[in-house]
Amino acid sequence: MSDLKTGGSFGAALREILSDTTAFARHQEANLRPETLAVLGERIRETGVKYIYYMIPTLGSRTVAKVVPAEHYERMLRKGIAFHRTALTDLQTSREGELIGGGVDAHEFWGLPEPETFQVLPWDPEVGRMFCTAYDPPQLGEGSGCLIPLDTRALFRAAHRSFTERTGLELRSGLEPEMTWTGPGMDVSCKDDQSPAYQVENLEKMRPVFKKVISYSQAMDFAMIQGDYEDDGQLELNWDFDRAELTAERMTTYRQICKQVARELGLHASFMAKPYNGKMGNGCHHNLSLWRADENVIEDGRVELHVTETARHAIGGMLRHTPGSMLVMGSTVNSYKRYWDAGQFAPSGADWGLDTRGVALRISANGRMEYRLPDASVNPHLSHLYLLAAIERGLETKLDPGEPGSPSAALDGVVVPNTLGSAIEAFEADEYLMAAMPEELTRIFLQLKRDEWARYCGQISQWEFDQYWEAIP
Repeated sequence: MSDLKTGGSFGAALREILSDTTAFARHQEANLRPETLAVLGERIRETGVKYIYYMIPTLGSRTVAKVVPAEHYERMLRKGIAFHRTALTDLQTSREGELIGGGVDAHEFWGLPEPETFQVLPWDPEVGRMFCTAYDPPQLGEGSGCLIPLDTRALFRAAHRSFTERTGLELRSGLEPEMTWTGPGMDVSCKDDQSPAYQVENLEKMRPVFKKVISYSQAMDFAMIQGDYEDDGQLELNWDFDRAELTAERMTTYRQICKQVARELGLHASFMAKPYNGKMGNGCHHNLSLWRADENVIEDGRVELHVTETARHAIGGMLRHTPGSMLVMGSTVNSYKRYWDAGQFAPSGADWGLDTRGVALRISANGRMEYRLPDASVNPHLSHLYLLAAIERGLETKLDPGEPGSPSAALDGVVVPNTLGSAIEAFEADEYLMAAMPEELTRIFLQLKRDEWARYCGQISQWEFDQYWEAIP
């Protein structure tokens, strides 16, 4: 059967991962090893943490959690935290009044903590946090004890491990999250015909923000490297690249940090993709590289920015499946407003180039593939999952992307959606990605996005009043 119909090696591996009924028991056993309990208990005592958030990122890129007094850590490692299953879909209700993800009768899932993720929140050292992995509870009977595919953080981690076992390659990434800050003192200094980007005066106005964000991030083990002011109230702060699952996890933490800083400073902070017309949107470029041990297999060392055959095949896979993955990369109605403003550095096609910023995928001088389509509201675990699936198909089929600026026949006719509605259609039309991903994940993600698109299409806007109220004499 064609790899399109089966999802290739990637799809086969995910099906095997999600059918493992011993997953919960093995995680629980690891949690209860004497050395694990001793190390975590000692860290809690040393840090003085009194409360712990047990957290799971949701399909919609938010985070759900329960808070538990720290002394109960051993019970939590054994039993985990129970959540209603629809917590993973943000307890979102459809236009028809249905609780998406199984309704009110959906059974609970158990989130088992990962003790190695324990950290202290730097803004309140009495509070710590741990990420959890979501499982179907073992008591449900046959088929239970498995990883839940709506836990995109755990799903990507498992998929990446499996990818490395098959290919010998590790995906590393760095993100460039842009976000908009508003409130007292955030007014812009520049002439009307100038961009405020890089102006030190604007960066100075953001000094209280970036000092706190960088400080808190460093306290939570981010290797912060640089930042700049880009447009009205828009700040981008970057941290060093790492294994892709750690990068995605840090993006989840970074959002929490930024919201906390906004609260402390009496500001508003938003990762909305396109807050204003005529201004830069909030992108989240994914800078990707493939490594075999300590070797980056993307670059070939030439100053002309040529890339290896491995990189070309990975690029081909990502570009070929860009239309089908756009619903993930631009997951909101507002995401697509970012691609319509000409001259705002947001790509609109499935193309690639050498160190140019007008394309979907830029090969930079330091040996990375910069995928420029995702915006700042993206679920980073889900975006990496879809990019990894596309990369593997490119590697398996040796997909040729053509020369920079001149796509190959394999990419002929590839059209990037420019609305959420067309992205839904492209998502469903991509046979490979539909087969590669868990059925429950795609079904519920589609339900959420169809509902969002229907709500938007049924909403009467001020623009419509301005255009049509007095249009007919």
